[in-house]
Amino acid sequence: MKPDREHPLYLPFATALRDKLRGGYDLTKLQADLLAGITVGIVAVPLAMALAIGSGVPPQYGLYTAIVAGLLIALTGGSRYSVSGPTAAFIVILHPIAEKYGLGGLVTAGFMAGIMLIGMGVGRMGKLIQFIPYPVTTGFTTGIAVVIASLQFKDFFGLQLAVQPEHFLERIWLSGQALPGLHLPDFLIGGITLALLLLWPRLKTGFPAPLVGIVIATALAWLLSRTVDGFQVATIASRFSYVQGGETLPGIPPFLPQFMLPWQLPGPDGQPIGMSLGLLEELLGPAMAIAVLGAIESLLCAVVADGMTGTKHDPDAELIGQGIGNVIGPFFGGIAATGALARTAANIRAGARGPLAAVFHALFILLVLLALAPLLGYMPMAALAALLLLVAWNMSELKHFRHIFQVAPGSDILVLLVCFGLTVVFDMVIAISVGVVLAALLFMNRMAELTGGKHIEADHPHLESPLPEGVRLYEVSGSLFFGAAEKAMSALHDIGAQPRAVIINIEDVTVMDVSGLVALDSAIERLRSDNILVAIAGVHGQPALLMRRAGLHNIPGKLLLSASLPQALMRVRRYLGEAADGRPLLTDTIT
Repeated sequence: MKPDREHPLYLPFATALRDKLRGGYDLTKLQADLLAGITVGIVAVPLAMALAIGSGVPPQYGLYTAIVAGLLIALTGGSRYSVSGPTAAFIVILHPIAEKYGLGGLVTAGFMAGIMLIGMGVGRMGKLIQFIPYPVTTGFTTGIAVVIASLQFKDFFGLQLAVQPEHFLERIWLSGQALPGLHLPDFLIGGITLALLLLWPRLKTGFPAPLVGIVIATALAWLLSRTVDGFQVATIASRFSYVQGGETLPGIPPFLPQFMLPWQLPGPDGQPIGMSLGLLEELLGPAMAIAVLGAIESLLCAVVADGMTGTKHDPDAELIGQGIGNVIGPFFGGIAATGALARTAANIRAGARGPLAAVFHALFILLVLLALAPLLGYMPMAALAALLLLVAWNMSELKHFRHIFQVAPGSDILVLLVCFGLTVVFDMVIAISVGVVLAALLFMNRMAELTGGKHIEADHPHLESPLPEGVRLYEVSGSLFFGAAEKAMSALHDIGAQPRAVIINIEDVTVMDVSGLVALDSAIERLRSDNILVAIAGVHGQPALLMRRAGLHNIPGKLLLSASLPQALMRVRRYLGEAADGRPLLTDTIT
């Protein structure tokens, strides 16, 4: 029996896998998923390493993330085709954390973010992504791309920088000062890699460009270092090392991720960072940033996958799956993980049939780690920087950025530029927070401009006959909310010669909040205090429900509520006529 996902006690967990298995899974689908997983795994290996380095940690931790978190999220998430792991968007958040708190602080923050993501999923917050405006996501995505690109200058050009400044402007300034001293071999390898990454897809060979670019660059760097005097480039093996059996070895450790408490991993001083309330307080802000970005990126990735496949993901289950991956991953050295759009698209194009493709992708990376770790150490740092430069370019959303400038109103362009600027100069959390608030304020202003009220002097299209003598019609249109309520009802203060009755037509009001209700009630009371009969026309939908809850009801001889303007006018005419004849007043009910 299919579970009721609308039931309040329903826990969205592993819905993608369950739905796929429930629909039938045979050997043909298994083979398709296996092939897709291997294809994505080939692309993911250099990417995971490059993203870990970009985040400020040794490359193996990117592989651990793709293995552990990628596997768990695939099994427990809500998207059939999403592939999760380290992503470029996280670099702008993770790099400063790693610089300040070391690996231990970084994975501890990821662990805390995972708990937050699980809470979001259990709290059914998966649909909140729709409340983030498009200019906000485009602005901070483009800003993130610019920041990522700036972080690659050091390795791409072989610059001699003691540290990578945290702030963008300072980083650009110091990189520009160091540019005359670029290391030509690094720049040559980086340039060749970038050219291969850009040109190889045009050949349509079927081999992924990242694999071809990294392999050729690695082989070329190795060959030149042995044939050309003085030709040396920075590699993974020359930059990173690990300890085994008391001996320090270059490169990447060729063994399984080791279980270790996140807070036992080293801080910036090389010693275990430890666990304390003070540390948790300091990491709370970064953890929230990781959780927010992880939620946004994973759900956007799932939406894109749905569009490519015609399926529908479970957003709450996806958040829970992302949370589980980020909670368990740090115990094996995993950094923050989320849905990776490029790898997901590659997974779909490779013929994936379900979430097991992402599982096979994780297992393939594990196999590469165990079998080829010594070879991975030969990868040039400049080649990995070139790969991240291409990633930054692809995620820059320049086409969408330009499109907003061409077609969007000025308010949306303002939001776009503010989010972009704040992301580059400060950080993504500030950008999203300010962007959403600014977009909301500008939207409310537009809604307020569209909301208004006016006296109807001429014939109304919904009336078959003119208004009786002494009856005024006031029409309200738009959303009657706090930003527009007073404006919409203000014209009622000037109704000219005192009428016998005023009809307030709200049939074009689809939304009313408490502020709108108070403004309407104040207008009614003021008119009633002058012994003017008030009729409210077009009482339906949400405004009608709010008025009922507020106790606003028919008062014979003072207030009439009607579902339509013709009905309201008819009742006003009957009342006025009956009052003149001295007959009893009718008692009306809300219709």
